[in-house]
Amino acid sequence: MHLSVVIPCYNEKDTIEQIIKRVKDAPFDKEIIIVDDYSTDGTRDILKNLAADDTPVRVFFHARNRGKGAALRTGFKYCAGDIVIVQDADLEYDPADYPQ
Repeated sequence: MHLSVVIPCYNEKDTIEQIIKRVKDAPFDKEIIIVDDYSTDGTRDILKNLAADDTPVRVFFHARNRGKGAALRTGFKYCAGDIVIVQDADLEYDPADYPQ
């Protein structure tokens, strides 16, 4: 089973690196798709560096703030997994709970 984990984000500079690490550490075959909805707090810079350095993580950037729904639709277009999971970037849900 291959998972697609879509992470929509907006102004999540304090949590984005931690959530990406947690998703990577989840014990599943997965792809990670991050959609930044035109963050203004430095999140975009973090993700630009990550996109250049980390091929398993795919990052897409909106040219203006369009809302969470639009970020999800953008992410869903690029999913190739058997199952799609939406993972909010604010650490509300722990990727370790995916099996449940």
